Amino acid sequence: MFSEKNSFKKTVNCKPLPIYLYFVLLFWFLLPFQIQNLHAENLGSVANLIGDQDAVLVADHQGRIIVSKNADKKLIPASTLKILTSLVAMHYLGPNYRFTTEFYLDNDSNLKIKGYGDPLLTSEILEEISKALGSRLEAEHKKIKDIVLDDSYFKQPITIPGISPSSQPYDAPNGALCANFNTVYFKRLKNGKYVSAEEQTPLLPFALRKVRKSKPTMGRVVLSHKESENTLYFGHLFKYFLEKQDIKSNGSIRLGRVNKDDRLVFKYMSGFSIKEIISKLLEHSNNFMANQLLIAAGAKLYGSPGTLDKGILVAKDYTKKMLNVKDLCIIEGSGISRQNRISANSLHKILEKFEPYHKLMHKSGREFYKTGTLDGISTRVGYIRNEKNGLYRFVVLINTQEKSAEPIMNLLRKIL
Repeated sequence: MFSEKNSFKKTVNCKPLPIYLYFVLLFWFLLPFQIQNLHAENLGSVANLIGDQDAVLVADHQGRIIVSKNADKKLIPASTLKILTSLVAMHYLGPNYRFTTEFYLDNDSNLKIKGYGDPLLTSEILEEISKALGSRLEAEHKKIKDIVLDDSYFKQPITIPGISPSSQPYDAPNGALCANFNTVYFKRLKNGKYVSAEEQTPLLPFALRKVRKSKPTMGRVVLSHKESENTLYFGHLFKYFLEKQDIKSNGSIRLGRVNKDDRLVFKYMSGFSIKEIISKLLEHSNNFMANQLLIAAGAKLYGSPGTLDKGILVAKDYTKKMLNVKDLCIIEGSGISRQNRISANSLHKILEKFEPYHKLMHKSGREFYKTGTLDGISTRVGYIRNEKNGLYRFVVLINTQEKSAEPIMNLLRKIL
């Protein structure tokens, strides 16, 4: 037997750690829990800012809800509804769809123009079209008779709930054949003369009569459905650009229809895809553009003429089938109507679906967002990017008078 003295022993020199290192290790062990508690406490302070007529919902980059209050309450979304309208347009029209406008000649040398709801037929575009059309017309048609406008692809008039008969651009009416968002931008000189406020757009006599009736010093007038002035303005403006190409019209400008015997001489295809149109729609929060897309989607699914009712049916069909959302009340597609109602939970589902397109939204720092504002209504939805490029989704719906979404957003930006 080996004695203890002669046995082999492995010895280890173990000195106790200094007492302060124990506290350091304990601190690092508890730090994640401290941060988590602080995070939860701050998110709780966000919820405390939400009143009975407000709602908030925030989800992390994995879709887990980290704060929610009144998330099932149906509230007024204002312009944040445009995110849903954008999804509807991309689904039914297609992200690469391009609007068209057709130009025909009949047997009497009348030029017929048929519109399909293109929301971006601006003066610059009309001048481009007139150049392209001029190169296609035969020499004998350098002089045309009437300019006939076919706006039958949309039913007229289309009444959008929430739109008033004001001169504001957000109250512009919708139609299948419209120029410059159905608005005229002007200013008055010191001598009292009215001129166009846009270099590319003339102030035509047709529009000048409307401006003189309104009598402001500067701004925009809206071309209404009354006596079809919105569609007729398109004809007068296009005639101006045709004459710049030496194409004369010695007849009238009137409404009419394209017949099967008329000859298609030019088909304009928009230079903007639906995705590009949506980017402009969200950047400028344009109500006219939003409802043009919704009505066009309705006409695509249910056939022409496009109507607001068909557009609403399409939106409801999309939310049920693609989002499993059944609690919304949608009256039109821009958010201008106070009758629109939707919950924060449903808007979160919409944001989840829209996430691949989040870069189409307005960007500020780490935030991609869409705001909504009506009298007494302040809303904001979108995404906040974290340090690892993950996206938090947020919905803030403030329907309380004299309150704003901004204090809540300031807090969320600090926390997230």
